[in-house]
Amino acid sequence: MAGEVLTVLGVGGMGQAIAERLGAGKTVLLADNNAATLGSVAEALSDAGYHVESRQVDVSSPDSVRALAEHAASLGAVTQVAHTAGLSPAQAPAAAILAVDLLGTALVLEEFGDIIAPGGAGVVVASMAGHMFPALSAEHERALAHTPGRDLLSLDFVNPENITEPGIAYGIAKQANHVRVRAASAQWGRRGARINSISPGIISTPMGRQELASPVGDGMRAMLAMSATGRLGTPGDIAAAAAFLLGPDASFITGTDLLVDGGVIAAVKAGSPQG
Repeated sequence: MAGEVLTVLGVGGMGQAIAERLGAGKTVLLADNNAATLGSVAEALSDAGYHVESRQVDVSSPDSVRALAEHAASLGAVTQVAHTAGLSPAQAPAAAILAVDLLGTALVLEEFGDIIAPGGAGVVVASMAGHMFPALSAEHERALAHTPGRDLLSLDFVNPENITEPGIAYGIAKQANHVRVRAASAQWGRRGARINSISPGIISTPMGRQELASPVGDGMRAMLAMSATGRLGTPGDIAAAAAFLLGPDASFITGTDLLVDGGVIAAVKAGSPQG
C-alpha cells in the first residue's frame, strides 16, 4: 500500500537537509536539473536508509513540472512539498534567474496545488532579498498574483528583455515568490492543504558561499556583522523552519512568509542608533 510522499525540488544544501529531517518513513522524491548532484544526493540518502526516488526536472518547463507532479502522485499521497530550487546572481544571468526563480516557483505552486493530499503542506524557499526590494505597486502585485504561470514572463515589468541585471531579477523573483504563495494559498486550501514560504538569510550552502565570494560579498558580510546573531545560517536552520511549517504545529498558518535570516532584515530596517 502506497504511503506518504515527501517531494523535494532542488537537492542542494537546503533540499538535502529537509529530506534528511523529514523523509524517514516516507517515499522521498528528489528532483533537480543537475543529474550528477541528483544522483549523489539520492545515493547518500539511500545509503542512510531512506526510501528514495529521483527524477530530473526543469522547473522553468510547464510540461516538466507537470510530469513531476503526476509522478509524485503516482507514488502515494503527496503530503509534503519543499521547493528549494533556485539560481543566485553570482550563478546565472537575469533571464535564467527569472525563468527558474520566478516562473519555476509559479509552476510548482500550480501543479502541486492540484495534487497535494488533503492535510498536506508545502514550503517555497524564497529569500530575504524579497524583503529588501522596493514595494510593488498594487497593479504589479495583482498581475504577479493572478497571471497564469506560463504567461508570467510576458508581463513587461518582469520580462527578461527588460530586466537584464541579475541582482534586480533576483530581488523581483523572490518578492514575486511571496506574492504567488499568498495567492496560491486559496488553491491549496480548497484541497485542505497549506502553503507558505521561507525567506532565508545568508546560508552556508554552495550557493551562499559563491555569493560571499562575489563582488557583493563585502556587503553581505557587513549585514551579518550588524545582525543580532552575527553568523551565517546553516542548512539545518532552514530544515528546522521547514519542519515546523510542514508539520501539525503550523496547521493554522498558510499563505505567509517566515524570515529565517538571523535578524539581518530587522537590523537593516531598524538602521543604526542615533547618538
